Amino acid sequence: MLTELSIKNFAIIDQTSISFEEGLTVLTGETGAGKSIIIDALGLLVGGRGSVEYIRHGEKKAELEGLFILDNKSHPVFNKTKEYGIEISKDNMVVLERIISLNGKNICRINGKLVTLAILKEIGQTLLDIHSQHETQALMEVDHHLELVDLFLEQKEPKCKDEYTYLYKKWLKLKKRYDNWNKNEQELAQRVDLLSFQLEELQAAELKPGEEKDLTEERNQLANFEKIYQGLYDAYHALHGEHKGLDWLSLAANGIETVSEFDQTFEEIKKDYLNHYYLIEELSYELRNKLDSTEFDETRLNEIESRLSELARLKKKYGPTEEEMIEYQAKIEEELEKIRDRDTAIIELEQELKDVQNDLILEAKDIHDKRVKIAKKIEQAITSELADLYLEKAKFEISISWKKGTDQDPFLEDKHVHLTSSGADNVRFMIATNPGEPVKELNKIASGGELSRIMLALKNIFSNHQGITSVIFDEVDTGVSGRVAQAIAEKIQKVSIGSQVLCITHLPQVASMADTHLLISKTIDQNRTYTNVDELSLTDRISEIGRMITGTDLTKTSMEHAKELINTANKWKKA
Repeated sequence: MLTELSIKNFAIIDQTSISFEEGLTVLTGETGAGKSIIIDALGLLVGGRGSVEYIRHGEKKAELEGLFILDNKSHPVFNKTKEYGIEISKDNMVVLERIISLNGKNICRINGKLVTLAILKEIGQTLLDIHSQHETQALMEVDHHLELVDLFLEQKEPKCKDEYTYLYKKWLKLKKRYDNWNKNEQELAQRVDLLSFQLEELQAAELKPGEEKDLTEERNQLANFEKIYQGLYDAYHALHGEHKGLDWLSLAANGIETVSEFDQTFEEIKKDYLNHYYLIEELSYELRNKLDSTEFDETRLNEIESRLSELARLKKKYGPTEEEMIEYQAKIEEELEKIRDRDTAIIELEQELKDVQNDLILEAKDIHDKRVKIAKKIEQAITSELADLYLEKAKFEISISWKKGTDQDPFLEDKHVHLTSSGADNVRFMIATNPGEPVKELNKIASGGELSRIMLALKNIFSNHQGITSVIFDEVDTGVSGRVAQAIAEKIQKVSIGSQVLCITHLPQVASMADTHLLISKTIDQNRTYTNVDELSLTDRISEIGRMITGTDLTKTSMEHAKELINTANKWKKA
């Protein structure tokens, strides 16, 4: 759950830190005091779309930070953070941080690790579910309904779509290969010309692994011929030339040999010295041979330079090493061979596509049957929720039908089926709120009060299957009053039993259900506006709810009514 929220330089909020508790926390206050700004801050904290307009006037950046503590090791966030290499400490704390700067840049962190905004959103939305009037419209979108039904299905059968997903990916790859083979003749001819030219160029080069390295060494020898020759000459003549270094070494050998005849301790010295002397003598002969054979070949140097230049040119086109260029050459040969056998390859691909397609349709039909079955249970659950909200006459249905095929699916013989990554179903939530009326899609419902109740019923059912531990309701009670308002209050309180709920409300019935009541107010100091957040005592709660009842001045009657509402709520929660 969300335990702490820190906001700095955000909209009219200068700096504030809010602690949240379990159960139902209600936020009330005058319009414009900053209630929705706090919800906006939470929305940005979990990856919502940001803007420099949120930065408080005169400041350079807005800073948001939220602390979540999880009590369930099976929470989806553990797998998500593991996937992105984000560590969660043993106390199961997750800290989200977002900074929005005037230059438009966003800095996002999770447990201190820098992440992209997309990752912040993906992980943040497993922790917090914000529901406002805007999100109500999103819930009404048909494209969202399939996903919601699958939440139920996958909780009952976690691997029910695994085989379909595997086959679908395979099918797409085969289709891509087929499309590549089926390019128009002109494109294919151009491809053959290009590959043939490249193959001819590589074959003519007669590439050999390690050739460049060997040539570079030989070029260095030829390019430094004078230095090499002079070095050999100096070394040889030092031993056999005017100074006769080898003669002096021979004279030393004679002296050591004479000493060893009379002093046995010199015997080992004599052996070591003679070994080195003979070795040097042998090396001197090698120096002479090398000196005699060393000569400068300008023609060979030019050949090497030309070959290295050719290799450098080819490397720019085909790969950084001879080995990679040879490997590329092999790929060209293979592709040209396949193109020449194109007709055979297309026939084989077509058959493979049809085989995978048939298996895919069978899997899609199996998923369809399972969705239809689970949809009946969802219908019953939502109908029960609607009855609690005084929509007992409402009729809720989930329509599941096959997506129709198109001409873009040339391998689907059955045009009644259109395959997508999620299957072959159209899923629509349908409802009739009045007896005798036909069911219509949710987005055709006009009444704001009905829409709020339908949304709350859907949210109460689906939030239990999403693993989200903190739910936020932002004025979802708009357009209702009387006993319906009381029913919504009771329903929101029920949601808070299983997960933390934060609720912005203008209904005294909802406020009376609060486990924690926060009052949002604003003050003006030196022509600057500041937002304050205060937790209300029981006495202050009675006054605040009393004002919510009258809408103007606090009266004795409204105070008594507020006390009665709180007492009734406490009795209801204990029941």
